[in-house]
Parts: sequence; C-alpha cells; structure tokens
Amino acid sequence: MDNTSNEQQGSAQLKKRSAIPHQSGMLHLYRKYHWLKWLIVVLIIIVVLMMIRSCGSKKGKEDHHPTVMVVPGKAQSMDVPVYLSALGTVTPVDSITVITQIDGLLMDVFFKEGQMVKKGDLLAQIDQRPLLAQLNQYQGQLQRDTALLANARIDLKRYETLFKEDSVSQQTLETQRWLVKQYEGDVKTDQGLIESVKVNLIYSRITSPVNGRVGLRLVDPGNFVQTTNTTGLFVLNTLQPITVIFILPEDDIPQVMKQVNAGKTLIAEAYDRSQTHHLANGNLYAVDNQIDTTTGTVKLRAQFKNEDNMLFPNQFVNIKLLVDKLHNACVVPTAAILHGSKGAFVFLLASNNTVKMTPVTIGIVYGDNTVIKAGVKPGDTLIVEGTDKLNDGVKVKIWQNGSGSKKA
Repeated sequence: MDNTSNEQQGSAQLKKRSAIPHQSGMLHLYRKYHWLKWLIVVLIIIVVLMMIRSCGSKKGKEDHHPTVMVVPGKAQSMDVPVYLSALGTVTPVDSITVITQIDGLLMDVFFKEGQMVKKGDLLAQIDQRPLLAQLNQYQGQLQRDTALLANARIDLKRYETLFKEDSVSQQTLETQRWLVKQYEGDVKTDQGLIESVKVNLIYSRITSPVNGRVGLRLVDPGNFVQTTNTTGLFVLNTLQPITVIFILPEDDIPQVMKQVNAGKTLIAEAYDRSQTHHLANGNLYAVDNQIDTTTGTVKLRAQFKNEDNMLFPNQFVNIKLLVDKLHNACVVPTAAILHGSKGAFVFLLASNNTVKMTPVTIGIVYGDNTVIKAGVKPGDTLIVEGTDKLNDGVKVKIWQNGSGSKKA
C-alpha cells in the first residue's frame, strides 16, 4: 500500500513537473501574440473612422451643391438694329439776335416773352417821327429841284435855237447843258434820300424774319436804341424744324459714310439725359468735312420736325443713330450673361434640370437683350435669375411665373 501510494505521488509530481514547462510556453506564446489583438482593434477603429469621415464628406458635398431655384429664359432669333450712341446739343436751324438797324426811341413791343411768332409778325416799333420829318424835307427838296430841272431844260431848248441863229455863243449853250445835268443830279439825290428814309421807316417796324419762338426781351420800351448795341433787342430761335449737333469717334465714321454714300437716309433717335424717355425721331442731315485732331471725333447734325416742341435749344440729349441691322441674330437676356476670368459665359439648362456652364462670344446690346455670336443657338434655355449660386452640373428648380409653384 505504501509502495503504491508512493508510486502515485511520484507520478503526480512527475506530471506536475512536466506541465510546468508547457504552461510556461503557452504564457510566452500568449505574451508574444497579444499585441496582434490590439493591432486588429486599432485597425478596426481606423476603418470605422474612415467610413464615418467618408459618409460625412459625401453629406458635405451634397450640402455644398443644394438644389437651386432659378428663372429660365430662351435664346431667340430676331432682327437687331445697330445703333451708334452719342451725346448731342439741340441747336436751332436759325438763331437770330434781332438788332435795330436805325437809331431811335423804342416805343413799344408787341410780343409776350417766349411767344411763338410767324415770319412777318410785328414785334417792336421805333419812333418814326424824326424819319417822317426827314421824309417831308427830302420830298420838298425833290419838288424844288424838279422845278429847277424843268426850267433849265426849257432854257436849253431856247439856247439851242438861238445858237443856230448865231444869237448866243457856244459857251453859253454848253453852260446851260451842264446846268441841266446838275439839276438832274440833284433830283436823283433827292430821290435817293427819300428812298433811304422810306427804308428806315420800314426798319422802324421790327418784324420777325422767321417762324420761331421769341426769347426774353433785352431792352425795355422807352430806351434809346442804337445800331452800335450788339446785344440786340431779343433773340429769336426756330424750333420747327430743329437740329441736334453730336459727335462720333472717327472709328465709327466709316459705318456712317458707307450708308450715306449708298444714298440711305439714317434715322436718328433723341432721348433725354437719362436715356429713359424718347423725345423725337429725325434724320441725319449733315456730316462735317473734317476730323477734330484734338479729340479724334467728327461733328454730325441731325434734323427733327419737333412738332410737339420736345426738343429745346441748347438742351443736352442722347442720340442713337441707326447705321445697320443684323438679320436673324441670336439674342439672349443680358441678365443671363456672366463674366469670369476666362471671359463671358452662361448656364444652359439640360433636360435633367441640371445646368452647364457654356462660354459665349457676345455682340452688341439691344435693350434688355444681348447678341450672342457663338456658344448659344436660338431655342436654347438658359438661366436668367439665380445664377449667383450655380456651378457646373448643379441641379435646379424652375420657378413657375404667376402660380408660385416649383418643379424639380
């Protein structure tokens, strides 16, 4: 029993001693590969974080390009007039400073300041009494000299008869002939003086030389007026028709002369200073014969009927001169055109309600529209309002006019 017990104890101790190295190896192996577990955990955490970040990035991108509400417009084909714009000054065809042609007392004026008058209307009267007295004097001299001439002619005939009978000398006859010529000269002088006074009597009645509007009077009745006074009595301007003198750069003159030389009448439109109100339509009347070398411009004159008197002398106006017309030009609303570092562009609307940034070549501006030379064709739909929030490929919503509803 004792031996058996001892054998069992020895066997147990042997097993125990043999198990100790095995447990030590397992512990060493566990410690050796324990860091792999943490590495796997760290990798899993990194992958999760990257997935979260990726989802956030996609969400950010979606938020960066939200759907934008816009108002579309259509590119159209139309005939577009080509205008040259210039600043002009309204100038009367005739601007007359009425000056007295005789010295005398201004008795009266027969117009209201600013009144429209017609050619031949009596406007003012200068005292005629001194002229009438001169007329009587000269008429008396004429009557006296006429009588002397008649008597001298009778004596000449008698002397011619007596000379034939050898009763008077040649000298006496010649003296009488020259006396007749002297009296004839006196009669002509008297007639000239009378005519001069009659002309002055006409000048004493100051009448309107043209149809127009009389300005403020510069001299009041009761003043003595003289021909040396250059300021005049008043100024008279013609208003119908009236002209506008404007200037164009010399580079624009070939376009004008091409039409003028072809015999075409160019239409000129007059607008107010702010270019918001149309005042009158007229025609190009004349082109100056030289270029101003100091400014590089040329003066032109347009004429207007001005039947409603909308154009006023010395008024500043804007002139639009029609020099050509573009047929079937592609035009788009000017509000749709944007400008970037690479030039002008528009946003075209695609069928899936996304927009495409499209470069364009722009031409002249006509009202609220602009001519497109390249990049857009008639019928294309482009964005007019809401372009400030657009980028290439962004999805948009279309605003329905009137109803206020939207569609994707």
